[in-house]
Amino acid sequence: MKNRFVSLLVVFSVFWTACTRPDGMYEKDIALPGQQWASSFHPAFNFTISEQDTAYRYNVYIVIRHTDAYNYNNIWIRGSIRQPGDSVVRTDRYDLLLATNDKGWLGTGMEDVYEQRVLIQQSTKFSRPGEYALTLEQVMREDPLKHVLNIGVRVERVP
Repeated sequence: MKNRFVSLLVVFSVFWTACTRPDGMYEKDIALPGQQWASSFHPAFNFTISEQDTAYRYNVYIVIRHTDAYNYNNIWIRGSIRQPGDSVVRTDRYDLLLATNDKGWLGTGMEDVYEQRVLIQQSTKFSRPGEYALTLEQVMREDPLKHVLNIGVRVERVP
């Protein structure tokens, strides 16, 4: 019984260390209700930058998961970010390329689901410590936008 417990503890420890994220990285995905993205649904992502992390640069990605039934080669997204201590929100629009006529779907796929990380801010410096709030909204003509499964954000420290 004791050997079984120790074995289980070792397996759990290996699994736990394999699933933890390295320092300097934030990633969160939000499943979209009904596998469609209504323009009224604005997923929010909050991440914290500590005082010592303000010395580093970061790459910021939008992560999108969709099915092969998605009707477009791209998606237009409006991103709004609020820095710690600010009431002002900075907004940018992003045209994310998801497919080309020559190559088909970009990113990685399994069966009929594709996921892609699209770099939207390269080597960005977060100069203020505290909590940053990033909100995304789709600004396509189709509403709701069908066959979009998840939307997410990834912030990773540049090595």
